[in-house]
Amino acid sequence: MKRYRYSILVALIAFASSIGAQQAKQFTLDELIPGGKSYFKYTPRLDAQYQWNGDKLIEIKGDSVFSISNPSKINKKELLFLQSELSSNEERLFSPSFSKDGEPVVVFRSSKGFVVYNYATHTRKAAFEYAADSENHTLSPNNNYMAYTKGNNLYVVDKDGMETAISTESDKNIVYGQTVHRSEFGISGGIFWSPNNSKIAFYRMDESMVEDYPLVDMSAREAKLKDYKYPMAGMASHHVTLGVFDIQSGEVVYMNTGEPDEHYLTNVAWSPQGDAIYIAELNRDQNHMHLNRYDAATGQFDKTLFEETHPKYVEPENPVLFVDGNPYQFVWQSRRDGYNHLYLYNISGQLLKQLTSGSWDVTSVVGFDAKAQNLYFTSTNPTPMDRHIYSVGMKNGKYRAYTSMQGTHSASISASGRYMINRYSAHDNPGVTNLIDTRSNKHTLLAQAENPFADYLVPSVETGTIKAADDVSDLHYRIIKPADFDETKQYPVVIYVYGGPHSQLVQNRWRYGSGGWEFYMAQRGHIVFVLDNRGTANRGFEFENVTHRQLGVEEAKDQMRGVEYLKSLPYVDADRMGIHGWSYGGFMTINMLLRNPDVFKVGVAGGPVIDWKYYEIMYGERYMDSPQDNPEGYEETSLLNKADRLKSRLLIIHGDEDPVVVMQHSMQFLKAAVTAGTHPDFFVYPGHEHNVMGIDRVHLHEHITRYFDDFLK
Repeated sequence: MKRYRYSILVALIAFASSIGAQQAKQFTLDELIPGGKSYFKYTPRLDAQYQWNGDKLIEIKGDSVFSISNPSKINKKELLFLQSELSSNEERLFSPSFSKDGEPVVVFRSSKGFVVYNYATHTRKAAFEYAADSENHTLSPNNNYMAYTKGNNLYVVDKDGMETAISTESDKNIVYGQTVHRSEFGISGGIFWSPNNSKIAFYRMDESMVEDYPLVDMSAREAKLKDYKYPMAGMASHHVTLGVFDIQSGEVVYMNTGEPDEHYLTNVAWSPQGDAIYIAELNRDQNHMHLNRYDAATGQFDKTLFEETHPKYVEPENPVLFVDGNPYQFVWQSRRDGYNHLYLYNISGQLLKQLTSGSWDVTSVVGFDAKAQNLYFTSTNPTPMDRHIYSVGMKNGKYRAYTSMQGTHSASISASGRYMINRYSAHDNPGVTNLIDTRSNKHTLLAQAENPFADYLVPSVETGTIKAADDVSDLHYRIIKPADFDETKQYPVVIYVYGGPHSQLVQNRWRYGSGGWEFYMAQRGHIVFVLDNRGTANRGFEFENVTHRQLGVEEAKDQMRGVEYLKSLPYVDADRMGIHGWSYGGFMTINMLLRNPDVFKVGVAGGPVIDWKYYEIMYGERYMDSPQDNPEGYEETSLLNKADRLKSRLLIIHGDEDPVVVMQHSMQFLKAAVTAGTHPDFFVYPGHEHNVMGIDRVHLHEHITRYFDDFLK
């Protein structure tokens, strides 16, 4: 479910921060929802984008691409080329990516493939056209090869167009080069190039032991079956191995990862020399991880460097990061002390030191400076509402902060580490890019987004904290009020909920993360409330894993604390409360209605999990264990045995080709409701998967809004 988190809040929408606006404007869903024809009209924009080409600062402004050799003098820039000169009407180029080591090379994507351009000689170094029906296109580090998949097989092509099949499997149950383990554990692909460009590591997944799950394509003249492999909690899981293809010899060897077959091979990384592969291997119970090393030439197991265990679960999400210029040391991310921190190891598996510590999480690693004296990262220090940029000395362990303006910061660093590009926003700041001199900590403005709603009166967004049901933890919330809010009146309230792992909805970014549908509902006279309960991310491991084996129980208690807070506000009409969420939030919506049947008048649940035994193994068994090991937990968290408690109006929405939360969930709940004599409403989006996308997304939000208008206002 990680891949589909924030299903409704799929993008940040621009709002005004000024309460002194001159006029009110009624915005449409077409302007507020991604997929709408006018969506980008009111989206904050930066007039230039920046990235590094070694130590040179690249500025992309409109059609022009400039290079700034000395970032301390940002006005002295050289025009490298015009993007329009490199493309044609048949081949539009986009997403330029410059060489990080300073070579005069830029890679463009197009609808047809990759184009590698040498801007010093104004020539194309290579062009890789996508083969028909190919996917997962991945360039080698030197841009001389492209690997990709067609069907269930894996291929590589050189810059001269010579294609080589790495696999020729006719059994469709055997899949090469694609993401595995349902994209959990930080897995985002199945192709891994060696640093020296000579080998390709790849996943091989055998799904023959997993039952076919029937999805149906209703758009065909006669509806067609679309069999899909969906391993459910407690049932058979697919088997994964890791192969290595040698480009010169054409040979493939497989890493001897051994038994049992049902384990997880995650966080694959090459050694800097390209002679070894590191794999974080996790048992099916997901409570014991081995960091193992293999000989890339022979596939033989070399060594277990260390192990990590936890009575609930271990979740590795980041591969080893070798120290720049030092192939004998690497950095590992772990939550072993309760928060995600950085640990320095040598390749013998000896822990040299813990680099970071404290009651906060490292949220991303930016990189090293030139001599690897400092490692740069972002974290939730001092508050999970913000993200700030820090460095830690590799030898002395000293921290240094580079940002102090409250908000959500992210960074990219120059090759030498002398400069950083810092991009950030805050509740009152639609977006800024500045340049940071890491020596002096001088900040230079590069670009700033304008508030597209500066001239309009728009809904307000406020934040605060309340105590969780444990009476210890602070929970962050945001509350969105109509632009013409009158505290002497009473308003209906809609709670937007997600509440599951790997999510954080309330954060100090533009408008505190408030999205377009929330804006629209407030415009129509509702108050909208969003609360991050225990079980959500970036608050430490114990804050997250309190929900283990009982998903929906503690979260519901915390959300009820939010309800109690709302009821304490004189302008909230406690008799007109609704709730809405998607995916895990859809589960939480129905869960809240059934656990608290006299609280909510209306609920809308999209793509909801109804019973965790119908959900996939990797996510489901991490947070719930298996149905065999935790029958009481599955019984307690199932919504099927609570269908008789439904008193509210409830609309369930599902895409008929959903491969994430399969429609069986909604169908089983409807059946349980019929048996119990309760009456939810149901709406299907034909041809859509877990998220309703494109122009239909506007229709979706209009449908949701109408339901609340009909039964809440």
